[in-house]
Amino acid sequence: MSHTKNNVIATPNDTAVNSAVEDSSFIQNGALGASEHKLTMQQTCRLFYLESKFEWLKSIRNPAFALPATLFPAIFYLFFGVLMNQHNPQAATFLLCTYGTFGVIGPALFSFGAGLAVERGQGWLDIKDASPMPASAQIVSRLFVSMGFSVVILVTLGGIAFGLAGVSLSWAQSVLLSGILIIGGLPFCLLGLTLGLLLKAESAPAVINVIYLPLSFLSGLWVPLSMLPSYLQSFAHFLPPYHLSQLALKVVGLDAGGSVVQHLLVLVVFAVLFFALAMLAFNKKHA
Repeated sequence: MSHTKNNVIATPNDTAVNSAVEDSSFIQNGALGASEHKLTMQQTCRLFYLESKFEWLKSIRNPAFALPATLFPAIFYLFFGVLMNQHNPQAATFLLCTYGTFGVIGPALFSFGAGLAVERGQGWLDIKDASPMPASAQIVSRLFVSMGFSVVILVTLGGIAFGLAGVSLSWAQSVLLSGILIIGGLPFCLLGLTLGLLLKAESAPAVINVIYLPLSFLSGLWVPLSMLPSYLQSFAHFLPPYHLSQLALKVVGLDAGGSVVQHLLVLVVFAVLFFALAMLAFNKKHA
């Protein structure tokens, strides 16, 4: 019995605990110990890495976030892009672009919006603010999480499109389409950041859904705009998801017109607007 205590077999949980202890030791001895001195570049990069790592682990282990974010776009595309458009690869290609847009907006809004509001309500952001960790690390980590989920969503949609819907794209088209959608999620990250700084934890998910779902429908992401009344078709031109979807549709030659510069300009204007609102909300929080 006395030898049993001394010869403990290491388990995966032990490894995880040891890793967490090492990371916490770095924060205590390296980062917090640097409160009297400026953080070195290595320490700063380490902080950014750890914040991004644990933000990603927290997100993928949260089924209330991970499952809807990855499954909803795939299920919707399976119904509307495959089952309702059998033997119509053009329609499936069109909906791949629009549901891809729908898919990347979700993690951007919920990772920044709902996630930030919940942590703010729990007081976790105040603890982080008191640490020497740069405030930008919180933003960068959530940006990486949003981009990571966007990649997972686009790979899932692509598998359904190529395997079941008969969609055919070249490698260049696939890479360009994915790049446009992933980078195009930035304005919606800024919108989510604004909402996360303004909303309460209890109301944030509901309010974000009220914004996210109608915005997607009115932008023509669920069904083509041609199926909507003319006044709603005109209204879509004022919504940022419409312009991101049009950039995606240009890759496959199915867009409704308008120059690339025009669509980019609208997205940049909205990004600047959302950034300004986020700064106002941040200053109000620290007033």
